[in-house]
Amino acid sequence: MSNLQFLFAGKNEQPFTNSKLLNGKITVFKRPNAKPWQCRFKLSNGQWHTTTTGTDDLAQARIQALAIYETTKIKLDAGLAISSKTFKQLALEELANMTRALNASVGKTTYIDYTQAINKYLIPFFGKYEIDKITFEVIADFESWRAAEMGKVPKASTKKNHASAYNRVIALARNKGLILQTKAVPLLDARGAKSVARPAFNEQEIDAMMTYIPIWQKSSYTERTAQMRILGAAYVEFLLNTGVRHSTESLPLRWKHLQWHWIGAKKYLRIWVSGKTGPRYLIAKHEVIEVFERLITWQCLPYDNLNAVIDAKLDRLIFRLPNGEKLSNMENIFRNLMIRSKLRDDPSGLHRTLYSLRHTYATLALAKGVDIHTLARQMGTSVKMIENHYSKLTPMMSAEDLS
Repeated sequence: MSNLQFLFAGKNEQPFTNSKLLNGKITVFKRPNAKPWQCRFKLSNGQWHTTTTGTDDLAQARIQALAIYETTKIKLDAGLAISSKTFKQLALEELANMTRALNASVGKTTYIDYTQAINKYLIPFFGKYEIDKITFEVIADFESWRAAEMGKVPKASTKKNHASAYNRVIALARNKGLILQTKAVPLLDARGAKSVARPAFNEQEIDAMMTYIPIWQKSSYTERTAQMRILGAAYVEFLLNTGVRHSTESLPLRWKHLQWHWIGAKKYLRIWVSGKTGPRYLIAKHEVIEVFERLITWQCLPYDNLNAVIDAKLDRLIFRLPNGEKLSNMENIFRNLMIRSKLRDDPSGLHRTLYSLRHTYATLALAKGVDIHTLARQMGTSVKMIENHYSKLTPMMSAEDLS
């Protein structure tokens, strides 16, 4: 009997939950309460490969199973991955594996740390990437993004934890045949980085960026892209003129968090923010007022100016599109601006991120004579942190006074 005759032999049989093909090399089976049939067979590396046939008809499932088996053999012989999944799909599967191990009291306590790393950092960044499409450039972008999210360069212990969690997902992909055993895959650096100056902008580079932003906005290829770049530009100016932390402190801001602070007859814009060091008020530079006035008009808010919005205590997100949508990819928008404006790398070759705007704020504030204690309170950090990262710069900034 030929393979095809064998496949069709059971067409009129009653459905059953397990069927063998090619002398037992392939198993076609159906899980309880599942509709489509699955197929399972062993790969040349000794690992099992399981996938759906995409049909609930047994005869068609047998045909599909044989086709999947032959296609997989051809791919393996050609040195290709047998299929592809996103990092998120595999990461969720690995999270389930670790949870089962912990519940059975056979898992390591480090699984808890791995779970947190996967959920908080690895899935948010790598989630949409196909597992075999992660390159060294993607890894480098993750390093910059993670530093921006954490507000600092992670310690060696943190990097080791993240690298171990990442390696578990990669190992799962290899076991499933999604990455060939012979293919080199970029891995995360588990070593603590040496202390380096954080990437920032000097005043000439800020001018160049602001000059380029209108050109960047006009080159938008869709209306949505144009809107994202308008909001992105306002966000950049806000961070540059307040020094607040990207994402955790800035994106949740609402119009009701704005107040006027009066000293005699002069008023200043005061903003309430809440970050990892707790809530605080900060004083924004006057340029922020003009940024907010633009957003009020652009978002079509029913108020004439910032005074009216503050008086209304408007409970609405500040950094959103006119339709109310909140953007979660500000880092990507900023990266596009940096690449297009040729400002992505600082003189030492470090990639600039949105967090570079906070470093720029601190650097320029110190250069203008703002004392470290005041700056630490404004930025919601410690005096020691300011000294650790910026004290080496202060003698150069005060060269004229010291000479």
